[in-house]
Amino acid sequence: MSLDRRRKVAEILLRVKAIQLRPEDPFTWASGRKSPIYCDNRKTLSHPNVRTYLRQALAELVGEAYGRPDAIAGVATGGIAIGALVAQELGLPFIYVRSEAKSHGMGNQIEGDLSVLSNVVVIEDLVSTGKSSLVAVKALEAAGVDVKGLIAIFTYGFDEAYAAFEQVGCKWEALTDYPTLLEQAAAEGYITDAQREVLSAWSADAKGWSDAHLAKSASA
Repeated sequence: MSLDRRRKVAEILLRVKAIQLRPEDPFTWASGRKSPIYCDNRKTLSHPNVRTYLRQALAELVGEAYGRPDAIAGVATGGIAIGALVAQELGLPFIYVRSEAKSHGMGNQIEGDLSVLSNVVVIEDLVSTGKSSLVAVKALEAAGVDVKGLIAIFTYGFDEAYAAFEQVGCKWEALTDYPTLLEQAAAEGYITDAQREVLSAWSADAKGWSDAHLAKSASA
């Protein structure tokens, strides 16, 4: 994948604050972990030029990596809007996958007309551990849909994500990644060299980094 595109996407995510870096004042993730980075790619949707660029970049990568699928599948909730935009760019049907089946109505986990497709490329906003993405992949496969692969806007690049995708034999790509983000953030003055060292240490051992900060907070 193009290095220029990886850098461009990283620059965009930093500029619109879809990704924020706070090594001195860590964020708390939904899991309870402490992290010096927070990613909310839904912010890109509020910027027409940005969402246009991401729509086109994702559509290009779909073709480069997987050819032309029958449809695009978005992962709820972050991948729904951008996935629909990619489907529109490619002139393809769109479906989306919930984290679990609804408890009412038709009880669907997958929303859309599956009768018009046999394979899809899945669009995700972020790959962290890969668990939520693979829930969607498994739901599609259980419904008889062939998943050609998955594309995310950004990934932290955790080893557990690569292992999880490899275990189920699902190919995946991301427009940009954590190393590229740090390189771009340092080049544009978002972070100092010292902050970059802290951020790199987190990437090497995210759980250990979080545990250390939680212990420090508990003893304060």
